[in-house]
This record gives sequence, structure tokens and C-alpha cells, in this order.
Amino acid sequence: MIFMPENIDFKFKQMRHVGQLTHKCLKRVQEKSHEFIGKTTDHIEEIVHEFAKEHKLKCATQGYKGFPGDCCISLNEMACHGIPSPTKKMEEGDLVSVDVTFINEAGYYGDSCVTFPLGKPSKKHEELLDIAQEAMWRGIHVCKPGIKVKEIGEAIETFVAKYKMTVLKEWCGHGIGKYFHGFPLIPHTVDISIPDSDFILEPGITFTIEPIITLGKNKTKVCKDNWGIVTKDKHWTAQFEHTLGITNDGNEVFTA
Repeated sequence: MIFMPENIDFKFKQMRHVGQLTHKCLKRVQEKSHEFIGKTTDHIEEIVHEFAKEHKLKCATQGYKGFPGDCCISLNEMACHGIPSPTKKMEEGDLVSVDVTFINEAGYYGDSCVTFPLGKPSKKHEELLDIAQEAMWRGIHVCKPGIKVKEIGEAIETFVAKYKMTVLKEWCGHGIGKYFHGFPLIPHTVDISIPDSDFILEPGITFTIEPIITLGKNKTKVCKDNWGIVTKDKHWTAQFEHTLGITNDGNEVFTA
């Protein structure tokens, strides 16, 4: 398949713009994390909403396939897609994943996720955070023209396996640009069943890398709200995500 991008310079400029704002929003959330203990998760959504309003951005998740929140907020064993809640309280020791996607005025998307602890995490959860973040970077570091997307998953899974942790294989990265989710799918494991696993990266392609790492097994289920994804064994998870683009000689991370 031949990838036919729009003007790459313009595209990268716009994705750099929205990506940097997405990064700044998540930084603001983390700076306020000392306020979160005892508050409900919709308190974080309020911060994201106000940031979007301040910078003339749209929250991509709001209304997306019926999703009712401005961002995804997932705690502990919830791996992803948590709906901000006026009843779900955050407690000391929790691991909080906040996934934000903004759309700028030119219609380009920036998508990023961080996981952080409330208070001091346990030793095993601190290690989980470190490995999950490094796993994302291991995937990013191999990205350049000429590699197959399955090499990203290989780099991530090989690294995580050394620490006897697990990558949740069914949750992939995705193409992004003037659209939220699209070609190519980006596997985070060595999984040749992913349709785009043999696709060769070319300059101008933009996508996310967002592995979810757990201390337990690769088994998840959907919550009753039909959105949240939790581990069946209740082991906690951590996720980090960046949006990046392939350049002539490597890659550029837009959301860092």
C-alpha cells in the first residue's frame, strides 16, 4: 500500500501545535494531582475541559461513538476508556491514567496518555509505571522509514517480558491526523494477526504508540457501562501514549 499524505510540512506543523497543547494539558493535570485524593474523577475532566476552552480546542472523545466524557480517566485495574465519574472517588495510592485527545482549529488531532500515582505508590506499582513508560519509548525509538510496524510491537514486548509483566495485546496504537483513529494499526506485541503488521513506515505517516502494561495476565473484560476495560484478574495497569510522525531520517514526537 502506498501512503499519500497531504503537505507534510503543514501537517507536521499542525500536529506539533495540537500535540504540544495536549502535552501541556496533561502536565497541568499532573501538577494538580496532590488535590485529587478524596475527589471524584470528574474533577480531572473539569481541568481538561477548562484547558480546552482556554486554548480553543475541541475534546475529541466527547460524543465519539457515544462516549460521554471530555477525556478518559482509568484507575488501577481499569486499563483504558474510563468514563469521568461524579461518584468514583480517587484514593491515596491509586494509579490514575488520563488519556486526552484534542482537535485544533485546523482539524488536526493530538492524542496522549499518562499514568501517575496519588501519593507514594507501592514498590511494585512504581516499577510498573517505570516499565510502562519505558516500553512506550522503546517502541518510539525504533520508528523510522523502512521498518515494518510489527517491529514496534517486538521492541515493546521484548522489553516488558524481561520484567515478567504483560502487554495487553488487543489494544493497539492507531493512525491519526485529521481523523481520530485510522490506518495503520500499531501492535504493541509480536502479533502477526494485526492486519497492518507488515506495513512499512514512510515519511509523513502519523500515529500513536500507547502500550498498556499489567502485572497480571492478558485477560480483560468490558465494564457494564460498555466503555471501561478492566483486567479480569484485577491486577493494576499503566499506560503511556504519544503521537508521533515519521520524518525522512527518524521520527518526531508531537506530544512530548
